[in-house]
Amino acid sequence: MERLEGLDEEFQEEETEKVTSIEEAKKKRPPFHYWEVAGVQHKMKLNTGMITKLENKYRTNIMTLVTANDIPPLGVMLTIAQAAIEPWEHGTTFDKVTKLYDKWLEEGGNQFDFMAKVIMPTMAVSGFFTPAMAESLMKDLDQADVIL
Repeated sequence: MERLEGLDEEFQEEETEKVTSIEEAKKKRPPFHYWEVAGVQHKMKLNTGMITKLENKYRTNIMTLVTANDIPPLGVMLTIAQAAIEPWEHGTTFDKVTKLYDKWLEEGGNQFDFMAKVIMPTMAVSGFFTPAMAESLMKDLDQADVIL
């Protein structure tokens, strides 16, 4: 005879689906961007303190610096790189970053690639873009690289 009380049998018969929290379902951005120079990977990510230092130095929003109509001056990009590396490699000076950049150039890098493959991905992992925006931006940069 079939039991009339409780729903235990009905629940056991149904396939259980894993419940995913909203936080798990969201795409998580990578924790860092890595800039490889001379076989060494340098962690890059702008934290809030460094963002505010950059904004105070340049008296403008960082997005304005990197998304203007043209590639930012090299000195600005190197300063952004310094700010992105310093929290993870304490004592990183501007001089050290310029030497890294010179080595990177010797390895075949160029200023456009520095913007497209180092600065913009660093901005993406630092929370300046939504995951969808970052993905679209990286595709656009890859296409621009192919055209050039």
